[in-house]
Amino acid sequence: MAAADIAGAGYGGAPSPDPEGPDGVRMSWNAWPRSKVEASKCVVPIAASISPIRSHPDVLVLPYTPLRCKPPCSAALNPFCTVDFSNRIWTCPLCFSRNVFPPHYHAISESNVPGELYPQCTTVEYAPPPAPHSPPPPPPVFLFVLDTCIIEEELAYLKSAMRQALGLLPENALVGLVTFGTQAQLHELGFSDLSKVYVFRGTKEISKEEILDQLGLSGRGFPKGAPAHANGLQQHPAGSVNRFLLPPSDCEYQLNLLLDELQTDQWPVEVGNRARRCTGVALSVASGLLGACLPGTGARIIALVGGPCTEGPGMIVSKDLSEPVRSHKDLDKDAAPHFHKAIKFYENLAKQLVSQGHVLDVFASALDQVGVAEMKVAVERTGGLVVLAESFGHAVFKDSFKRIFEKGEHSLGLSFNGTLDINCSKDIKIQGIIGPCTSLEKKGALCADTVIGQGNTTSWKMCGLDSSTSLTVFFDISPSERSNQQGITNQQLYIQFMTSYQNAEGHMRLRVTTITRKWVDGSINKEELVEGFDQETAAVVLARFISLKMEMEEEFDATRWLDRSLIRLCSRFGDYRKDDPSTFTINPNFSIFPQFMFNLRRSQFVQVFNNSPDETAYFRMLLNRESVTNSVVMIQPSLLSYSFNAPPSPALLDVASIAADRILLLDAYFSVVIFHGMTIAQWRNMGYQNQSEHQAFAQLLQAPQDDAQMIIKDRFPVPRLVVCDQHGSQARFLLAKLNPSATYNSAHEVTPGSDIIFTDDVSLQVFCEHLQRLAVQS
Repeated sequence: MAAADIAGAGYGGAPSPDPEGPDGVRMSWNAWPRSKVEASKCVVPIAASISPIRSHPDVLVLPYTPLRCKPPCSAALNPFCTVDFSNRIWTCPLCFSRNVFPPHYHAISESNVPGELYPQCTTVEYAPPPAPHSPPPPPPVFLFVLDTCIIEEELAYLKSAMRQALGLLPENALVGLVTFGTQAQLHELGFSDLSKVYVFRGTKEISKEEILDQLGLSGRGFPKGAPAHANGLQQHPAGSVNRFLLPPSDCEYQLNLLLDELQTDQWPVEVGNRARRCTGVALSVASGLLGACLPGTGARIIALVGGPCTEGPGMIVSKDLSEPVRSHKDLDKDAAPHFHKAIKFYENLAKQLVSQGHVLDVFASALDQVGVAEMKVAVERTGGLVVLAESFGHAVFKDSFKRIFEKGEHSLGLSFNGTLDINCSKDIKIQGIIGPCTSLEKKGALCADTVIGQGNTTSWKMCGLDSSTSLTVFFDISPSERSNQQGITNQQLYIQFMTSYQNAEGHMRLRVTTITRKWVDGSINKEELVEGFDQETAAVVLARFISLKMEMEEEFDATRWLDRSLIRLCSRFGDYRKDDPSTFTINPNFSIFPQFMFNLRRSQFVQVFNNSPDETAYFRMLLNRESVTNSVVMIQPSLLSYSFNAPPSPALLDVASIAADRILLLDAYFSVVIFHGMTIAQWRNMGYQNQSEHQAFAQLLQAPQDDAQMIIKDRFPVPRLVVCDQHGSQARFLLAKLNPSATYNSAHEVTPGSDIIFTDDVSLQVFCEHLQRLAVQS
């Protein structure tokens, strides 16, 4: 495959409609090398992207608890177990232990097997019925934390969004309210005679004990083993939790009154200063309240933040406007005085929230940065949601905020209190997970020496998760001496993922996925490794891996690291004569991979120059939690072309795709761009679409609008919609993503009506030529 073929390989065979299938698992390599040395020669890490509770019509739900292998294995019965029906014994494929079926499985036979042994049911969900007389499931809790240091117009947008949310909350939910500006105020909603507020000073860090003392909820208030309340809460003799958290129906009037009376922060702001905003204290108060009242139940702190924290814990910039908010350059030079202290504060807050089982969601709406880069650790470790918008009136905020409360087919399927356990064949070790979870430090024989992300464990906590949550698990291959000596080579490897979680209705569920892959000897059989390579998953795994390395390692050169990895990969798996680039060909399974790497090098994940630390943190958080399909779109956007003489069709992500008589629709995940060619824009401005003889033109204009709405409807956070014309100022949203095959240097060769990009970046064609030359070097 020549450079031109690699450069033009944007559209190989159509991907299967649902590559993840019922298991929700995709792997960078679907055939695994047997040794550590062979694995390192594969260049791309051996990793799996898993969606632990992805909804799928083929997942079988079983109304009982699973049958487990004997400890320490504890794997669940699955289709890969060998069953001896006459003796009623099953053998675990992970540890080879023999287990006897319990009496209630006495009817088992070859023609009568339980659901978890059906060969197609590699993923099952266990939903045991609740025990008789057990209390009803605990209600979901939403504690809103509102920023009042914003202008009147923004506050009006915020109040309107809050009113809409209160109308959408489930009837059994509990709701609470904290507002903050110079000080943090916790509103006692249960006190209906007049407005009662607990005020906390914004300048100093307060411990959980001090918060509870001030609220009258300290340990002295409730005796050990206090009886449970009907709605699953503890009854506190000395001032019940119901003072602060109530069902929406009980406090609707009170909350609407509070929102009507809510004013922007009244503390005077001196000229040349920022508003005094104590975000850290407000979040500490919210966390302390939930920890005292509802430890271990599904609760979310939803923080609506309109600017940077300027005092107290979590402060990211001083009040003096002459000090700018930290940039990437400041972080690289270690010239951000508040950064490390704020990170430390949010790390401690994350630990507290994880131990309580609660989630922090951040909706940040401001033109400047608000501190998402510092909050990232608390949001990611608790599995929270994050949305970054320019204003509380912007569709990105309004529609995303509404989505988290929606029910039915557009529901996000928000779940709580998840725990993921991974078990695998004995020659495999787990290095760690990148994604929205926290290591539970459950060490064991399956933990690898090298740690990637949240490691040193085989068990992880996900306080918040939803049907689209995705995690990347990194594996290490370390065959034991014994397995080499025995000469009994096992052809298959097995991995089991067990996720227990509390679903949206409050019921506990256990999802068990067991997968198998083939061991191959990479030194002898390279073809099988090649056949099992998944280039989309590999590109996403590398993107997540280098994003982590860029955060953790100083002076890490991501572009250079990617280039070297790609050259090694092509050198190892390409076919060529030494030192002759023209002979280089590579298997179709690798054909789009160089293109993914080219776009990853130019993406916002690697080129942070044009983004603030907040934006970079936001992009990385979404990259780490989305499915492979969505993450690929973040790395390499998709482009559709609409014209009179052809139906809508995929176009190459190249500046040559621009034409005066075409409309282009770019899906870059965070934004969706509708781009009108010059002629189309002129006709539209003349109003041709309103004339009855130009119905076809009206339909052409409407088609990309409809398709854009389809994309926006199914996505969270809601992407930004940009409608622009060729040579207009907003055309930059499209041009920045296109391959610069025509630049100002080659302007004389451009077809009339097309466009050029003002850049010195190399084009994909040149990139692939260099790659081939370096890959074949002896």
